Amino acid sequence: MKKKKSMNGNTILLLLTILLFVVMYAAGCVIYGEKGFSHLQTFLNILINNSGLLCVACGMTCVMLTGGIDISVGSLIALDCMILAYGMENMGMNPVLLCVLVLALGLLFGFVQGFCVGYLNIQPFIVTMAGMFFARGMTAVISTDQLSVRSSQFFVNLANMKFNIPFNIGAYMNRRGKLQIPYVRLPVLIALAVIVIIFIVLRYTKFGRSLYAVGGNEQSAAMMGLNVKATKLKAYMLSSFLCSIGGICFCMNTMSASVGQATGLEMDAIASSVIGGTLLTGGVGNVIGSFFGVLITGTISTLVKTNGKLLSSWSSIAVAALLCFFIVLQSIFAMVKARRK
Repeated sequence: MKKKKSMNGNTILLLLTILLFVVMYAAGCVIYGEKGFSHLQTFLNILINNSGLLCVACGMTCVMLTGGIDISVGSLIALDCMILAYGMENMGMNPVLLCVLVLALGLLFGFVQGFCVGYLNIQPFIVTMAGMFFARGMTAVISTDQLSVRSSQFFVNLANMKFNIPFNIGAYMNRRGKLQIPYVRLPVLIALAVIVIIFIVLRYTKFGRSLYAVGGNEQSAAMMGLNVKATKLKAYMLSSFLCSIGGICFCMNTMSASVGQATGLEMDAIASSVIGGTLLTGGVGNVIGSFFGVLITGTISTLVKTNGKLLSSWSSIAVAALLCFFIVLQSIFAMVKARRK
């Protein structure tokens, strides 16, 4: 008879993340139910507002699996939004062509960073910090003004396109007696598709297994015949490409661009990945955990806004406390695992 596999620390962390979200959201429904927190649309709004972050967190997870990090993603999103807004408003360019240009830029951006990390053996933090300054600087070169996307009716309609939930699930009457039907927007569908695709890639493809192997032990991965340098290159290219997808979603949500846009988003992505169970040292993590990590940070922000009396900085404080908590848990599980060996 086969022995049943016991749950390891990584599985426990993932389950703890999911449980934390469920408890946190349920508490919000009980405490702020009268303010509409219990409505289905509140949960869908968390997805809508964080659709760009979901894409970025997936890419960040892939990079962190190799033992690396990418702090350029916030600046790259600002650059993506500026290219889209400036191209449509000031140059009258086709929005579809601009989206393709942004995605191509993401691949090129990731290739340069991945080459420096993988083939030149430069520290990921230094490389991506240079990328962060470069992308933010190029955003200012294009325009220092805050731009709003208004002239491209196609992009506006695409961004405002609503996908109503079938059968009016969660529909409710507002205070004016009008029926409110829950909906999601296109960026949410894009983000969910990204999560599913990256989950399949990490779980069922050779490339996904290579990411785990490189992050677990580079020397062992090389001895197994894996091309460590190429794997790191592909990881950073994938991260920047997903970041550009997130940039398109971000622009659809904000319909604007500015030099200071998405400041600190890289830290939100890292925090979401770590809270979701991805190790900073690499080799452990998955996008499902990162998905729930984003939901947790989004729920905290929504709770603070729903309260109405707390400063917005309290959401950052709560996320910081959770981040420290999960890092400590990861360290404890790593020590227990090491002693068992």
